[in-house]
Amino acid sequence: MTTPLPPAAALRRIAFLLERAREPTHRVAAFRTAAAVVDTIGPDELDRRIRTRTLTDLRGIGPKTGAAIVQAHAGEVPEYLARLEDAHAELVPLADDVAEFRAALRGDLHVHSDWSDGGSSIREMAEAGIALGHEYMALTDHSPRLTVANGLTAERLERQLGVVAELNAELAPFRILTGIECDIHADGSLDQTDELLGRLDVVVASVHSDLRADTAVMTERMLTAVADPHTDVLGHCTGRLLIPREQREGRRQRPRPESTFDAEAVFDACVEHGTAVEINSRPERLDPPLRLLSLAVELGCEFAIDTDAHAPGQLDWQGNGCERAVETGVPVDRVVNSRTADDLLAWTAS
Repeated sequence: MTTPLPPAAALRRIAFLLERAREPTHRVAAFRTAAAVVDTIGPDELDRRIRTRTLTDLRGIGPKTGAAIVQAHAGEVPEYLARLEDAHAELVPLADDVAEFRAALRGDLHVHSDWSDGGSSIREMAEAGIALGHEYMALTDHSPRLTVANGLTAERLERQLGVVAELNAELAPFRILTGIECDIHADGSLDQTDELLGRLDVVVASVHSDLRADTAVMTERMLTAVADPHTDVLGHCTGRLLIPREQREGRRQRPRPESTFDAEAVFDACVEHGTAVEINSRPERLDPPLRLLSLAVELGCEFAIDTDAHAPGQLDWQGNGCERAVETGVPVDRVVNSRTADDLLAWTAS
């Protein structure tokens, strides 16, 4: 992208590319914060601030963001944005067969917002999905047990449903599907009330605790969750982390091995109960591993190729999952998010 953008749009494009490249959260936040400031002051005040060189006197605008604003205001592509476009606009070009597979996907069924541990608003996540050509996204913020991720209590989830309804009226025909990434308890039950789960469009069920449990224990836990009539997608099934990722407090997490479970039994249960196996596209997850993904294909599972995005730029990671799907022979008609929203919702309702 070399066309000059308005200042706020240029700042958000910078943030998008930083997110896609997994740059530190604080760096991304600086550009999104500055964009919000530009939105609030209006063009006349922005022009005055630039002329009087008082732009960086505004809280939320620093030297780097200020320089990008000045260059964009002058009708130029900010130097910082130009460097990012060269480095990250297409991190790894997709092979033709992968690009074709990805083009068949209509949405993303695992997306987080700042209501839990995401970095951006629901609107920003939806607008990024629209820009990528998606027809829908499932908003799947964490459930209450995951307090470290600011999981949503039943009351907060109720409020979120109202916000989503208002945004859907505004953003149509794009659709934000109501959802949750529901923690799977040690006994296999789901971490939210049956009444609320029954009102959601998409339920992704994931294990986030006791990941080193005995194989038999983990298998029974997952079988119970997969059989729950509310479960639509089994999220990041092994829980592995391949590479370190930055934590909010600046520390780095060590790689994490796979949980062990009877994969054949779990995938057979997914087929029996109509639960899709997630192909998680996050670079540090890429879960399930290829050998398990091949097994799930062989056993007849359906799939959801999701980004598990926690920021707008991460929605563009779906190509990672598509590469793995092509490599293991996943038929595109067995990917549930290749369906229209109405067909997808008919499937989740069934």
